[in-house]
Amino acid sequence: MSSENLPRISGQPSRKPRVAVVFGGRSSEHGISVVTAGAVLRAIDRTKYEVLPIGITQDGRWALTTDDPERMAIADRRTPSVDELTESSDGAVVLPVDPADREVVYSEPGAVPKALGEVDIVFPLLHGPYGEDGTLQGLLELSGVPYVGSGVLASAVGQDKEYMKRVFTSFGLDVGPYLVIRPREWQREESAARKRIVDFAGEHGWPLFVKPARAGSSIGITKVDDLSGLDEAIAEAQRHDPKILVEAALRGREIECGVLEFEDGPRASVPAEIPPPQAHAYYDFEAKYIDSTPGLVPAPLTAEETADVQRLAVAAFEAASCEGLVRADFFLTESGTFVINEINTMPGFTPISMYPQMWQASGVSYGELVDRLIQAALNRPTGLR
Repeated sequence: MSSENLPRISGQPSRKPRVAVVFGGRSSEHGISVVTAGAVLRAIDRTKYEVLPIGITQDGRWALTTDDPERMAIADRRTPSVDELTESSDGAVVLPVDPADREVVYSEPGAVPKALGEVDIVFPLLHGPYGEDGTLQGLLELSGVPYVGSGVLASAVGQDKEYMKRVFTSFGLDVGPYLVIRPREWQREESAARKRIVDFAGEHGWPLFVKPARAGSSIGITKVDDLSGLDEAIAEAQRHDPKILVEAALRGREIECGVLEFEDGPRASVPAEIPPPQAHAYYDFEAKYIDSTPGLVPAPLTAEETADVQRLAVAAFEAASCEGLVRADFFLTESGTFVINEINTMPGFTPISMYPQMWQASGVSYGELVDRLIQAALNRPTGLR
């Protein structure tokens, strides 16, 4: 991106808060993050906020990108990338590291660095490791820049499914049977680790779900119906994370519930139900984002079941010390018990994603949702709180 095309931002304080929308990233969820950013950029009220789009490429470079949501959508069954949205392969954006200075700088080789002005808040729309997991949140805390969503601890807990389940269990929330295989265990004695999984299947039955412990968007997950598919499933999960999680299949309905932080504390949305997708073995990446399997909003639950899952969603939000927003995913088992599967501290935020759909059905439009998250972050201090 040439210097002529850089945003013309005055160094003087602006009447409107400047929001840096950060998206993309190094995880396998890069493309969905770009799609999410397109939807948020489209929804941000430009009469209230100035916007600075910053994309992180898959190799980790922070780049200025086009502010063109139309180029950030899924097309021909493929997701976009940050590299497609930036004109320069060399230019880089640098966030401040001094809490007393929030000025963002853009630099290109052989050129004088250019100040882009101060950023008042970061809206981090990254999914997965290197963004949703507390790493970016830690950087922003060091820089003293407010940001949307959960802090370092809650983001890390929300990303690591093992410790998420441990936290939920300690707070009395029901989780399904699971097994963790750490990389050292696999490297030290692969056959013993595999036997643990086989014994787990013997106790809980097939099928099993083998997944990366620290990934999202159903990427890297395999439904394993018998022993013959186990090795391939393990290899697929380890392509995304050396630590893997093995879960027993739970018979029941998939129910989701959104949590949003209001002035008086977190509140739950109406829940949604994810019906079994017709063309997929389970609710995988393609069912979610490519084929857009529709959810039922609100979920066809009794008043008692609705109140129960809303209570549990808020309890999960509080248990992990979350802030801003969370999507909590449950199974309503055949016995009538809600079992929590996971939370997402930065859930899918495209217009077809369940989180905004649930809040739309609860009376909060997509634009209002984005505005509320920005305002909450502007009013929340960084640091210990």
